[in-house]
Amino acid sequence: MATIALAPRSGFRSALPSLLALTLAMTIGFAMMGSFGTVQESVKAELRLTDATLGIIQGVSAGLALVVFSIPVGLLVDRFNRVRLMIALALVWTLGTALTAVAQDATMLFVARVLTATGTTAALTAALSLTADLCVPEQRGRAMLVVNLGKIAGIAGAFALGGWLFGAFTGGTLPTIAGMVPWRGTHVVLAIVSIVLIAPLLLLREPARREVAATTHAPFGVLAGQLWSRRRFLIPLFVGQVAVVMADNAALVWAAPVLSRRFGLQPGDFAGWMGALVLVSGLGGTLLGGFTADLGQKSGRRGGLLIGASVAAMLGVPAALFPIAPSVTWFALAFGLLSLCGAITGLATSVALTVLIPNELRGLCIGAFIAFAGLIGFGIAPPLVTLVSTMLGGEGHLAPALAIVGVVTGLLSVGAFLFAIRTAPVSATIDL
Repeated sequence: MATIALAPRSGFRSALPSLLALTLAMTIGFAMMGSFGTVQESVKAELRLTDATLGIIQGVSAGLALVVFSIPVGLLVDRFNRVRLMIALALVWTLGTALTAVAQDATMLFVARVLTATGTTAALTAALSLTADLCVPEQRGRAMLVVNLGKIAGIAGAFALGGWLFGAFTGGTLPTIAGMVPWRGTHVVLAIVSIVLIAPLLLLREPARREVAATTHAPFGVLAGQLWSRRRFLIPLFVGQVAVVMADNAALVWAAPVLSRRFGLQPGDFAGWMGALVLVSGLGGTLLGGFTADLGQKSGRRGGLLIGASVAAMLGVPAALFPIAPSVTWFALAFGLLSLCGAITGLATSVALTVLIPNELRGLCIGAFIAFAGLIGFGIAPPLVTLVSTMLGGEGHLAPALAIVGVVTGLLSVGAFLFAIRTAPVSATIDL
């Protein structure tokens, strides 16, 4: 089988074929991960689930999987063939999507969503590590933005493609599959699409690792010591990005129910424009995050690559009020701004890890980030919204509860990013 030649580190253009293969994989992975949110009201009705159960299925399932597997996968990424890992993990998220289609109760749905989230987010760790070895540090902002576009496109595709398929099955444009209801047929089609679109991963081969401070097979104690020595930078960076993930994931999980309950819209009514909104804002945020990170490095200022992230975190605070917007238009504008800001901080954080952390620690760091984001951002944020709504008086208070969670987490992210800028190291192999 032919292989895609991985680019020399000095050539961004020659790295582009490999970057695009990684991007396509992450697009389908995140589409599979987000597909359930678009049709969850239909799932709730068929299986007679409560909001609390949906919060567990959407949030805790992903959080549990990420906490258990992200750090071990990160260690594997640092030590073994990353391309093979990505292929295996892509098959895991495809299996999870297929199981979603045939789930008969909340328990089976929970397991299916665990598999989907685990495969997707763990594959992102491998993809970012591979991307870092394709380009020199000065080009990593733009390289990371290419791969992160896959994540944004996948999240948008979950709304657009998932909503379109659901509407097509509901309206009779597409024939039913083995008598399945629309949301089940939607996930069958998505699983088939996944198998087709992950095929380019078979054409990749492993690049050489660069910027190694110790060794890629150092004992775990040595790696832990290196991480601990960078704690004054990593802890606030972790807190800042995890807080952003909390706000973003809560928004993605509960945006569709808010539109349905407050404005009387059905998935077919908002799937197209929500998908386009997530795509455009995510694309813009990823581009801004990548270029501001590269510009920040060129400034020579300590932590300069995170300046854009701190500004985005500030803008995300008022944007988190989107659930209580007075109209669908204002809802869309605020939601789009929140998505834009989240994309900026996510890209800047990825660049910071690949530029300021040694190669042998990158997979572990990214895995730890994903684990904490999974536990708190996925596992705690969506159920936290339902808890706040209960405290406010019940499920009818979902919108203000979502706004409260978003604003509080946004304020936390602002302070954390500002502290991370002050404590950033000089480079991946030099501490300060």
